[in-house]
Amino acid sequence: MNALAALLAGLLFGAGLILSGMSDPAKVLGFLDLAGNWDPSLMLVMVGAIGVAIVPFAWGARLSRSWFGTPMVMPRNDRVDRRLLIGSALFGVGWGLSGLCPGPALISLGAGYLPGAIFAVCMLLGMKASEWVPD
Repeated sequence: MNALAALLAGLLFGAGLILSGMSDPAKVLGFLDLAGNWDPSLMLVMVGAIGVAIVPFAWGARLSRSWFGTPMVMPRNDRVDRRLLIGSALFGVGWGLSGLCPGPALISLGAGYLPGAIFAVCMLLGMKASEWVPD
């Protein structure tokens, strides 16, 4: 049942990324181009997503188990440290250069988009390399 719920959640998330345009690198780069022809539409998508997520996250933080009986583990680290700053900078640079972030990169894999596949491989390598960065 957990695998089915994860699959359905992933499909819903992917459909939302596609419908909102967040899986289109050109649209994302237009959003990031503050000095040029800025496209603010993705900001509205992000604000809407945050608005929808606030209630379930607040509710989930008070639960010890999910609907399916698995433990609810919410992140508790609120420190801004070197690892967070470096990781955020690398994420931002990768997003700005490619117009892709992890969700859309996985969508582009399914669509057979070669730059997205290259991004996804580099993303996985970066995730593995992050294990070697000292605290």
